Amino acid sequence: MTIATLILQNKWILELLYALVIFAICIIIVLKTDRFYRISLYQGIRYFRNAFLFYGIAFIGRYLFGLLADISFNHLFAAQVFFEFFLIMAGFFLFYSLVWKKFESSKVHYSTSLLNSRIILFELVAISLAVLDSLWNTYYLMFFSQIIIFFLASIIALSNYLKRDKKKNKFLKFYLIAMILELTAWVLNYLVAAYFNWRHLVLVDISILNAIFFLLFLCGVIKITKR
Repeated sequence: MTIATLILQNKWILELLYALVIFAICIIIVLKTDRFYRISLYQGIRYFRNAFLFYGIAFIGRYLFGLLADISFNHLFAAQVFFEFFLIMAGFFLFYSLVWKKFESSKVHYSTSLLNSRIILFELVAISLAVLDSLWNTYYLMFFSQIIIFFLASIIALSNYLKRDKKKNKFLKFYLIAMILELTAWVLNYLVAAYFNWRHLVLVDISILNAIFFLLFLCGVIKITKR
């Protein structure tokens, strides 16, 4: 029995385990960063926390909506819109956690970090991309948006890493490596969809990269919140 055959025969079990692992990692990150935010009141942590809240919802929602889509084709459109919206917004939140100081005053605290005036703009863009992708039966708009986001985030993370004291802020190293890994994963996702017809073994490799991305942030958050 080949690896590809084994994966195909156990597809839903593997997808469920993968979704649960990513969801669990995201929830731990959300809880730890939320506690840290309440102590520090640092705005960027709110957006960082929201990113992993949305990642967790996206991955667990993808599995649940995937089951419904298999039962009824009518659920397929809603499943894709739901998954893409939360995944795109997670990328936006992660990027915004790096640049929020350029757009907000550190003295101004919005009552919510999910529906303030700046985030609503991101949400409108995210829902538009998700709906268009679903109507055109493609994922390309999501791929391109995330490639651009993580390319910019990688540059900003590199700049922050080079400017600041690495010994005092080791989290910057985790951030930089994670941004580069996720950028690589999104580029590979696009290439697999466009040129390799969603080959299963390549998708497994991309899933491993994504898992490393989340584990890196988990390790970084644990280190920071232990201080």
